[in-house]
Amino acid sequence: MQSLRQLYKIGRGPSSSHTMGPEKAIKMIKEEFSEADRFEVTLFGSLALTGKGHGTDRIIEETLAPTPCKITFDKKSPCDFHPNTMDVTAYKNDTPLGKRRVYSVGGGSVLFEGEDSKISDEVQVYPHNSYKEIADYCAKNNIRIWQYVEEFEGKEIFDYLAKIWEAMKNSIRLGLTTTGVLPGGLDTHRRAQILYNQRHIDESAQTQENRLVCSYAFAVSEQNASGGTIVTAPTCGACGVVPSVLMYYQEKKGFDDTKILRALATGGIIGNLIKKNASISGAECGCQAEIGSACSMAAGALAELFDMGLGQIEYASEVAMEHHLGLTCDPIGGLVQIPCIERNAVAAMRAINALSLANFLTDSRKISLDMVIKVMYETGKNLLSDYRETSSGGLAKHYARQDNE
Repeated sequence: MQSLRQLYKIGRGPSSSHTMGPEKAIKMIKEEFSEADRFEVTLFGSLALTGKGHGTDRIIEETLAPTPCKITFDKKSPCDFHPNTMDVTAYKNDTPLGKRRVYSVGGGSVLFEGEDSKISDEVQVYPHNSYKEIADYCAKNNIRIWQYVEEFEGKEIFDYLAKIWEAMKNSIRLGLTTTGVLPGGLDTHRRAQILYNQRHIDESAQTQENRLVCSYAFAVSEQNASGGTIVTAPTCGACGVVPSVLMYYQEKKGFDDTKILRALATGGIIGNLIKKNASISGAECGCQAEIGSACSMAAGALAELFDMGLGQIEYASEVAMEHHLGLTCDPIGGLVQIPCIERNAVAAMRAINALSLANFLTDSRKISLDMVIKVMYETGKNLLSDYRETSSGGLAKHYARQDNE
C-alpha cells in the first residue's frame, strides 16, 4: 500500500477527483510540454457530466494560464477504464506535440495511460494489503496499528500528520466563523455557525454532542464547497467526517495531539485498505466509496483514540462501512453541497455509533473488514452509472425536474 501522504492531502475543494486530480495532471503535462502555445482538453464520464458544477474547467484553465486552452465536455463516449477520464493534447504552431490520457482515480491521485505513466503515487511502502495481514503482523510483534505505521513510514510520518491535523482544525475554525451563501447557484446557505451557536432550548448531553459534531462536519464541508483549503480524508467530498469526530473528542475528553495523530494514522490505514482493495471514488463506486470510507476511517480512528484492541478497531470500521453499502452519489447540479454536506454530518454521528457498538459486540461479529471492503467494491461496480457522480439520477434528477416544473 501507498504512504499515508497519498491519502491525507491538503488542498482546495470542492472535489479531489474533479479539481485536485486534474490540477495535478495538468501541471505535469504543462511541464512536459513547456513549449506548447495552446492545449485542447476533452473531459469524459463524470468529469464531463459534473465538471461544470465541480469547477473542473475553471481549475484547468487557471492551471494552464496564460496558455490558452479549449475544453470539450464529451458526455456520451464510454469510459472503459475509469469514469474520471480526460485527454490532453498539446500544440505548437497548430502542430500536435503529444497527447496524454489521464484518469483521476480519487483522493487527488492520477494515473496516466500507457508507458508515459510516471506517477510517484504508485510507490508502495506497506508490505501488507489486507486488515487480516496487518492485524496478524501487529499481534505477532505486540504493536498497535499506529506503531505499524511508524515502522514502515518512519517517525517523520507523525510530523506530516501534525500538519494534516492542524489543517483539519483550521478548516473547522474557518467554517465556524464564515457565513453567507455557497457559490454555484443553489442558494445553499452556510449552516455550521448556526448549528454551533444555537443551543437547543432543553438540550440534553446527547443532543449537544450531535449538534457540535454536526457543526464541525458542516464547517469543513462548507469550506470544501466554497473552494477553501481542506484535507482529503479520504476525499474532498467526505472531508468533514474524520476531523469532526476527532475535534469533538479532543475537546470533550482532553486527548492530546499525540493521541490524535495516532488515531489519524490508524484511520489512514483503514482508508488505505479501501483505496487499495476497492475505491474511494464516487464516480467509480458511488458515495459509499467516499462517505462510507470516511465513516470507516473515523470509526477506526476513534477506536484507536480509546485504546481499543485490533478486533474492536476492525469491528468499528466494518460496521461503519457496512451500513453505507449502496449509498449513491447524486450531487444536485454537480455541486458538492446537496446532499453532500449533510451526509458528512450523518456519517460522523454514525462513526460514533460504530465505536459504541465495537465496545460491546466485537466478540459476536461475523463480517470482517476485508469482506465488507470487497462487497463495497462489487456493489459500487453494479450501481447504475446514474448513481455514480453523474448527477443524472436520484436527488439530482428529481431536483432538476422539480426545478423545471
